[in-house]
Amino acid sequence: MPKKKIKKARKPLKFKTITIKVTARQKRSLVNFCKSRRSTPNKMIKKAIRPLLQNYHNLEFNPSSEKVNQLELFSQE
Repeated sequence: MPKKKIKKARKPLKFKTITIKVTARQKRSLVNFCKSRRSTPNKMIKKAIRPLLQNYHNLEFNPSSEKVNQLELFSQE
């Protein structure tokens, strides 16, 4: 008799809320587009921005207080 495989419980996903403002005309266009594709506005927006956000979760960002152009002004030759 084969053994039954026990499935591990999945770790719950954490979601964050993002708010954007659109004009009334943009909202109408979004709703009409989603109706024509039989989708929801949330799914459509997520699908549109996924390629822009996909591989940036480990990106290291080091803000510098000095700008590159300013350094060239005071360089001594």
